[in-house]
Amino acid sequence: MVYSLESMKQRKELGQHWLRDREILTSIAACAGEGEFALEIGPGLGTLTSALLKRFRRVVAVEYDGKLAEKLPKQFVGSGLTVVNEDILQFDTAGLPEGYVVVGNVPYYITAPIVQKFLQAKNRPSRMVFLVQKEVAERIAGVGGWSLLGLSVAAYADATLGPYVGREHFEPPPKVDSQVIIMEMLAENRLEGLDEERFWRLLRAGFKWPRKKLVNNLSGVGVTAETLREMGLNESVRAGELDLEAWKELYNKIKR
Repeated sequence: MVYSLESMKQRKELGQHWLRDREILTSIAACAGEGEFALEIGPGLGTLTSALLKRFRRVVAVEYDGKLAEKLPKQFVGSGLTVVNEDILQFDTAGLPEGYVVVGNVPYYITAPIVQKFLQAKNRPSRMVFLVQKEVAERIAGVGGWSLLGLSVAAYADATLGPYVGREHFEPPPKVDSQVIIMEMLAENRLEGLDEERFWRLLRAGFKWPRKKLVNNLSGVGVTAETLREMGLNESVRAGELDLEAWKELYNKIKR
């Protein structure tokens, strides 16, 4: 049985906006690739699930909404779909097959925690493909400057922008446009030889007040205007203007 958009009430507190364009759903699934196994976040009515099942032999779909989780398997009887009624932030990835792909139309308000969960997981995916708020996708990819989330991704993955999805393609339409972000996990992260805990502590301090000059944010750890000039940076530079390599250089200068 297929449930129409009109037959289900979206729960605003869960950030539910149904993507209805089949061509876009197919393109998102194509970004995920194809193979043995995919993990889907928030399958909802199963529109993306259907596209994923055409490309992956097995799909585990983690759905927080109990009513949706109960109804979804009835649409795909005899398929390779398993539905888990759980909060994705609590879901244990340890039992997933190595090299799995994770895909989802991710609620805007928990995008960062979800991305961080998979970056920090012991059993990391080989690829993450998320449909997120357009501005968030751009921040992750470093378009127009860097965010702490974007740098976190850059340390462990190569991020590229996928298809743009306007708000008019959702039911009900959200207040923002969306875009696919594709994150290919690296075999080795880009922080080799660094104390990662200290490195991220430095970045968190640098981004504490993103609009302030970096030298002001980091004066307590010994960063001066001279430090920045030695790196070829203007003393008025702000945290979001430094890419990952610049942050690594700054870290090593402080360490010395």
